[in-house]
Amino acid sequence: MSEEIPEAGTKKRLDIQKLLKSVLAFDSSDLHLVVGSEPQIRIDKELRALNLPVMDANDIETMAYSLIEDKQKKIFEEENELDFSFELKDIGRFRANYYRTIHGIACAFRMIPIDIPTLDEYGNPPIFKELIKKEKGLILVTGPTGSGKSTTLASMLHEINLTERRHIITVEDPVEFVHKNIKSLFSQRDVGSTTKSFAAALKYSLRQDPDIILIGEMRDAETIGAALTAAETGHLVFGTLHTNSAPGTINRIIDVFDGDAQAQVRAQLASSLIAVISQTLIPKVGGGKVATQEILITNPAIQNQIREDKVHQLYSQMQLNQTETHMSTQTQILIDLLQKNIISKENAIKNSNRPEELISMLGAL
Repeated sequence: MSEEIPEAGTKKRLDIQKLLKSVLAFDSSDLHLVVGSEPQIRIDKELRALNLPVMDANDIETMAYSLIEDKQKKIFEEENELDFSFELKDIGRFRANYYRTIHGIACAFRMIPIDIPTLDEYGNPPIFKELIKKEKGLILVTGPTGSGKSTTLASMLHEINLTERRHIITVEDPVEFVHKNIKSLFSQRDVGSTTKSFAAALKYSLRQDPDIILIGEMRDAETIGAALTAAETGHLVFGTLHTNSAPGTINRIIDVFDGDAQAQVRAQLASSLIAVISQTLIPKVGGGKVATQEILITNPAIQNQIREDKVHQLYSQMQLNQTETHMSTQTQILIDLLQKNIISKENAIKNSNRPEELISMLGAL
């Protein structure tokens, strides 16, 4: 860690701004405030307690309410849940979630970089620069919570911002990365405060002359349907889902719809899908994290398999002629990282979406 963790002392009021500053100081990703515990931060996927007094319900309520307005407080007290983002001068930008436990209010804060990394700085494959040049279609970045989906998408939009003159509308809950207008023009909308819902924002976005639309989360059939329509009608659409693999993402989208509608959705996906990038962050040997990105890029064979309800064959297709197709499977990426001694075997297996395949391939090496 970059500085000494303060010694425990007598009970005194904790300062939320100092706690949030510790997230930056210790190069961590998250801060957790839960009644009956010291404040805890997450470093390389592991929680570590700061050597500070145990918090009670009043401590957390005081800190939590100091960051929000009366309108947000009312929403939280009515719904017992609150998502929002905010920026503190000289500290950074954060995504926050307040929730209520049996012991009182709890808070989770996620650090968001103010300076958006470029695709090269983030270490993304060169094919990403080709994908973002598409005029229309659907690009999905998927993975579990904390897998870096938002950062990957922000880097893609930032690359467009550096090189293209486009109107980019983002719809998020809440807005995380704040983009400055460089070459492109950004209209960023926050669900709950600047628009009623993802579906409503998407419906009206088509009248706002967008070139590119980012959907922070494709949660339901209405939102997914609107995204597919936008992708079909001349817009480049980016979206996220909480899925662990590229084929699993296709199944999740189709399964959201009733049986009678699934054939139509498969046809829309087959014609509009450009790529699925399924991402996981894995701890590196010696500290830090590395992204593994399983990549599916549509071609005529992939389109036919989606249209004909043969999604189970997609994985085999992803393994063929990868030099030409630029596709990759997570297993292959994990093996490459293991051979380079970047990650441990234990973490590779723990984070694999096909552990049996990985173990079998490792045994054959």
